[in-house]
This record gives sequence, structure tokens and C-alpha cells, in this order.
Amino acid sequence: MGAEGDASEERGLGCTEERLGILHEMIVNWDSDQSMIWDRDPEEAALFLRIVDEVRLFTENLGEEQKEILCHAHSTLQSAMSRLEDEFIHLLVQYRQPLEPDHMSFRSTEDELVDDFSSSSFDEEPIQGKIRTESSRGSEEFVIDLIHPDAVFELRTIAELMFLSKYDKECCQAFIAVRREALDDCLSILRVERLSIEEVIQLDWTALNTLIKRWNRALKVFIRVYLASERRLSDLIFGECSESVGDYCFLESSKGSILRFLNLGEAIAIGPVEIEKLFRILDMYEGLQDLLADVESLYSGDSGSLILMECHEVLLRLSKFIIGIFTEFKNAIRKKTSNTPFPGGGVHHLTKYVMNYMRTLADYSGTLNLLLNDEDEKDCPNSSAPMMHHLQSIVLILEANLEARSMLYTDTALQHLYMMNNLCYIVQKVKNSDLRSILGDDWIRAYSRKFRQHAMNYERASWISVLSFLKDEGICSHGSSSPSRTVLKERFRGFNLAFEEVYRAQTGWNIPNIELRDDLKISISLKVLQAYRTFMGRYASHLDGHVELFCDARKQKRLEQILRTQATHQFQRCLFNAQIINASPQHSSTQFSEICHSESYMQLLTQDMELEETRSYRHPVGSPLTSSPPGWRNDLYLCFPLHEDLQTLAKGEK
Repeated sequence: MGAEGDASEERGLGCTEERLGILHEMIVNWDSDQSMIWDRDPEEAALFLRIVDEVRLFTENLGEEQKEILCHAHSTLQSAMSRLEDEFIHLLVQYRQPLEPDHMSFRSTEDELVDDFSSSSFDEEPIQGKIRTESSRGSEEFVIDLIHPDAVFELRTIAELMFLSKYDKECCQAFIAVRREALDDCLSILRVERLSIEEVIQLDWTALNTLIKRWNRALKVFIRVYLASERRLSDLIFGECSESVGDYCFLESSKGSILRFLNLGEAIAIGPVEIEKLFRILDMYEGLQDLLADVESLYSGDSGSLILMECHEVLLRLSKFIIGIFTEFKNAIRKKTSNTPFPGGGVHHLTKYVMNYMRTLADYSGTLNLLLNDEDEKDCPNSSAPMMHHLQSIVLILEANLEARSMLYTDTALQHLYMMNNLCYIVQKVKNSDLRSILGDDWIRAYSRKFRQHAMNYERASWISVLSFLKDEGICSHGSSSPSRTVLKERFRGFNLAFEEVYRAQTGWNIPNIELRDDLKISISLKVLQAYRTFMGRYASHLDGHVELFCDARKQKRLEQILRTQATHQFQRCLFNAQIINASPQHSSTQFSEICHSESYMQLLTQDMELEETRSYRHPVGSPLTSSPPGWRNDLYLCFPLHEDLQTLAKGEK
């Protein structure tokens, strides 16, 4: 029995060796053929897999006592695995799906996006507002086939056989190398450059701005489309082998690409702090923060912790950079001084720039509240509404800057006009934007009172000296009840000269806001014209028929018509607000006529000037405002439509 057993064993070994030799010969023949097996008949590919699997079984079943045959089997299997690896790589490359243009749709619009605050100069007005074009998440959050579906099954079959044959490392390396190159090609199509920190820092703002826009949009497409699809591909091919293998292959193939994005973001965040960068950096922060959940899902295993840590590190650097720019913005406003008064007392470019900047900040209020709250808690743990606090601080800094600039004017009236214009502009910008919900209506009312106070002070500084010539005090000679002709002539002469001086000085002054300008026209018309008419009506008879030297009948009639038009308009508006001087909304037009012709009307007008703070300017702060360059005076003259008549009147005495 022993001899028969040995003979049987020898015959078995002989058959095994013979079969292995046949298999080896077949594999060698396939290996010598340069054409790829999977490009031929599918049945031939299936036959190759069966033969390789048979060789694998020999390596597992032969014992150490059949060492020579076992070595032959391993050698044959190694040759087969080498060929399978080549076939695996070939399938990955041959059946790689081209990147569809639809997935890159953002490229056509990327350079058309409106860019605000592209210059850090306060002397240049940014485009009003900021267009934030948000691509719909749905269009960029889907999985595509990176490899043709017909090839995925074959790849999975090869991978399973290589893993069973303990050639898993070679299989993974082949997959990683091919897919890493594919993702690099994807970045090239997305135009994500490989730049060092030094190269990023040296970029001018135009190039950096374009780079950041491209980074924001490419990152979203890359993570939600290509990395999500890459993760799916890894799971499809290696999922049956081991979940950890899929994690590993995905991580190693994608790590370089995602880190290129993150390294670029970090390089931008450590560059010089410049205020024009704020909104692009905020876009970067919000974009990456929005994608954080996607990244956590893709790199959920322990092996992906490095990527997650790097994402959080970039977010931290970006947040610090944003806070730094915020601080720099305040400092820049403080430092922006001038020794030259702004022409015409209009709205300064600094005001326009800062308010448009603030209005854009409101678009990021959610993010900024979180970032500023984290920063403020270090100094004031109980602080609330940090965005409101910081915006109020910016306006106060701007207001202080404007106050300093107003002092460059030698004319007190122009100082108040300048502050009125700029504060009115500030209120309008807040009221007509999302800033209103941040700063609140109480803030708007407080600043509305401020610019109205400046309007009152402007009127007083401009016209109180003119109206002083039309007062009754000092008209009569000492000890006499009759008006002095000499004093009257001096009063009329003084009025004419004073008015001419105001007219000449203020013709070039600006009030860009139409409603505010109209209110001032009406207010000044009521005060000046009615005072003059009342004074003339009271003392013209004492000029011994020389009244034509000051105002002939035609001029007087014209002024009377203008006065009625302007005063009626003002009266109706005041009735609408029930705020005319101590008058009620029940006044009829007849009562109004009696008021205008009574001797007490001049006293009421004087009271109105003294109590101007109670006046409700009918200026809707939210009305559109023309954005004009310095010195633009087309129909922006302060002097009301009556100026031609009053100028003629002022020149009445030759």
C-alpha cells in the first residue's frame, strides 16, 4: 500500500506539473502578444481569468514538499499578475469617460461676473452693489461615470482576482496612479494652477481676483461632481474586496488634487491684508464652509482625517484674514485725509465707497456675525449682534472723517451743506438695503435727525444775515414812530448786497438728492420771499415813490405768483404730515391765504427757522440717488428756481 501511495502521489505531482506547464505556456503566449486581451473576444478574456485563477489555486494548494513545482507556480502567477496589471491599467485608461462641457458650464460666465471694489482707492467709486451669482447646488451635485459602465465590471473582476492572489498592493498602486493623473487633468481643465506661496503673494490684484473666482467655482464642481464620482468609482471596483481598500484608493488618488486647492487657499490667506480682497475671501470662506459637509462625507474614514484637518486649518486662516481686513478697512477710513475741500459740498467719493462697501458687507451678515462674534468674545464675552456693532463703528469713523473734511470749508453754511449731503446719503443707503435690518430703524431715525439738523444749520448760516435786513427793529429813528427813509434805504441796499453774495457763493453748491433739494428750495423760498414781500408791503409807502428802484410792479407780481406756488406746495405737504407751525390738518385754502397775508406770518416764519428741528423734511431717504463725479452741476444748483427773479431784484438799485 505504501508503494502504491507513493506511485499515486508521483503520478499526481506529474499531472500537476504537466498542467502547470500547460498553463504557464498559455500565459507566456498571451504575454508575448502585444495586443491587449480585453480588446479581443470577451470569451478570451474570461478564459485568461480562469487560467490565472487555476494557477492561483496551485500556489495555495501545493505544500512545501513540492517546493520546485510551487516556485514554478508562483513564477507563473507573477507573470500573469503583471499582465493583469497591464490589462487593468489599459481598461482604466481606455474606458475613461471624457469630462463633459456641461460639468464645466461655469467657465463661460466666470470672467463675466461683476467685480466690485477692484481697487483699494477710496477716490474711485465701486459699482453700486455687488452681484453674487450663485450657481444652483442641484446642477453641481451629481455623480457621473468616470469610467464607462461596461468596463467597471471587468475592472472589479480583475481587482478581485489580484486581491485573492495577494497582489492587492500592485492593483491599488495601478489604480491610484491612473486616477491621480485623471484628476490632475480635471484640475487642468478647471484651470486650477499649481502655484507656490511666493508666486501667489506676488500676483497683482487683477490676477489674484481671477484666481480666487476660479478657485471658488472650481472647488464646488470638483468636490460635488468629480470627487463624489471618484469615490463612487473606488467603491464600485474595490467595494467587494474591502471597504478600507476603497477608502485608501480614493484618498491616495484624490489627496494631491484636493490639497492643491487647500494649499492655494492657504497661500491666499497668508498674503498681504488689503481691503479690496475682503469679499473674494469671504466667498472663499463661505464656499469651503458650505462644502465642508461634502468633504466630511467623502473622507469619513480615519485615513481622511488629514484632509479634514487641512480644511479646518484653511477655514481658520481665512477667518483670521477676514477679521484682519475688517480692521484694516476701519484704519483706512481714518487715514484717508485731505487738505483740499471737496468741490461743491456734494457727496464725497469716500462716503460712496464706504457705504457701498458696507452694503455689500450686509450680504455676508450671517458669516460675519459668526466670525466677528468669535473675535469679540475675547474682549467682550457678552457682546451681541457683532455685525451691527462693527457697522455702527464704521459709520462713526466715516462721520468723524467727514466732520474733519467739512472744516476745510471757510464758509460755515457750506460746512453744514456738506455734512447734510453726506449724512443724507448714508441714511439713504442704509434704508434702501439689507443694512436696514442690521442697523435698525432707531439708528436711521437718529441719523435722519443729524442730517436735518445740518440742513437747519445750513439755512440759518446762509440766510439769517439776509433776513436780518428785513426786521422791524431799528427802522424808526430814536424818539420817532415813523420809519427812517435813510435806514430803509440802507436796509434794502444791505438786503440786495447780502442776497447777491449768497446767490453768487451758492450757485455752484450741490445737493444731489432731489427730494432734499426741493424741500430746501421750498423752505428757503417761504422764508426769504415772504419776508421780503411783508417788508415791502409794510414800508414801501415810506420811500416817496422810489419803490421802483427796488422792485417794480411787474417784478412784484411775478414774485407773488412764485411765492404762492411754492408756499401752497409747502403748506399742502405740511398739512399732509400735520406738522405746519402750530397748524392743524383742518386748515382750508381760505385760511391758508389769510395766514400768508397776515402780519403775523413773518413772525411764524421766523419761529419756523428757530424751530427748524421740528420740521419734517419730506425727503424719502430711499429714493434713487444719482451717482455723479465731482463738480457735476447739471441742475444741481442749490439756488432755487426763483434765483433769476431774486437776482434781478437784488440788482434793482443802480
